[in-house]
Amino acid sequence: MKSYQRGDKKLLNAWAFYDWANSVYSLTIVSTIFPIFYGLLFRTAGLTHFPLLGMEVKSTSVIAFVTALAFATVVILSPLLSGIADYLGNKKTFMRFFCYLGAFSCIGLYWFSLENLYVGLLCYFGGVVGFWGSIVFYNSYLPDIALPEQYDAVSAKGYSLGYAGSVLLLIFNLLIVMKPEWIGFEKGDTEGTLSAMRLSFITVGLWWIGFSSIPFRYLPSFQKDRGKFSKQILLNGFKELRKVWQQLTDSPSLKWFLIAFFVYSMGVQTVMLVATYFGEQEIQWANTDERTLGLIISVLLIQLVAIVGARLTVLAVRCWGNIAVLIGLNAIWVAICLLSYWVFTSMQFYGIAILVGIVMGGIQTLSRSTYSAYLPETRDTTSFFSFYDVTEKIGIVIGMALYGLIDQFTNNMRNATVSLLIFFGAGMLLLFKVKRKK
Repeated sequence: MKSYQRGDKKLLNAWAFYDWANSVYSLTIVSTIFPIFYGLLFRTAGLTHFPLLGMEVKSTSVIAFVTALAFATVVILSPLLSGIADYLGNKKTFMRFFCYLGAFSCIGLYWFSLENLYVGLLCYFGGVVGFWGSIVFYNSYLPDIALPEQYDAVSAKGYSLGYAGSVLLLIFNLLIVMKPEWIGFEKGDTEGTLSAMRLSFITVGLWWIGFSSIPFRYLPSFQKDRGKFSKQILLNGFKELRKVWQQLTDSPSLKWFLIAFFVYSMGVQTVMLVATYFGEQEIQWANTDERTLGLIISVLLIQLVAIVGARLTVLAVRCWGNIAVLIGLNAIWVAICLLSYWVFTSMQFYGIAILVGIVMGGIQTLSRSTYSAYLPETRDTTSFFSFYDVTEKIGIVIGMALYGLIDQFTNNMRNATVSLLIFFGAGMLLLFKVKRKK
């Protein structure tokens, strides 16, 4: 196999193409068809709770708990495996392992049923771990294959390919779900709709495996023998994270920003992960077809509007600065959490989806750029961004776990959603501790 030099266009295109391969998981499994499938499965059976570990657990709470557990697993594994991969130089092997774990777990969701609930939840867990585990090594390839001046353009190309590929497959899957008679299922039959949705999980897995072969063919292995393996190598990733935390004492503004980000990120990421479940459970749809189409439209609205939101945020920053805009965005999030309690109709849900898209695109874009602006000039940026990534994932673990607990014990997703305003309110207050930068 021919080896390519750092900065080679073919190598960079192959790396970016992994976004095309794996982003179908985010859109189909996380955001659209699987949440709809999951809700329809329980609604058809007339169930809202089921026995788990000796207690009756609400169906939506279970997904929150499993998601939190999966992200906790990624948080623990990432530093361990990163240290091993850096030592052995075989990050492609780890990336391929997590890719296949995620893809085959998606295919396994085809057999998700109330009779095979534990196996189905295990496949869902494997999908989360596989997707985010592969992303750790995928991102770490960028400085190895691209020149510094190419980082932004190559990263943006990956995101663009990911969006295009995921939307393309989603449209195909939507046609199958809305027109099940095209593939031999009876239209209007709930079981036929569920079967069509199950087929979409297979298409995601096959798409992910098939198109990931392109980056795996071109990405270098960097395999090398570095001598005896030791316990210290396992701990290298954690040592790097600890070193960053110690260095934050010299940058109080960066430290306060990270604390604020950690708090409000719990709310942002939780909303992203539960939005479709909320729409499926709490919104009054006329029938199954309207629910399916309406929820997919809502997700696409959020994604499209997020692009506009990111652009509007850039314009706002020029007028008021990063921290002031972040404070404003958190204030809007507080309002969204309050408004969600009184959202019942499809039109109200579309309206809140547009509002979520505007602030979601803005707060994600601005958080990363603000963090970059406060980084010390002479420090190792890779370690700092690893710390940022772990901070975000720990926030997801806590946010999803608390959301699931409130949903479980109050038996109401609206209560759980309103409670997220605590994270945004606290994050907004903490941002006032960050010294402004020009």
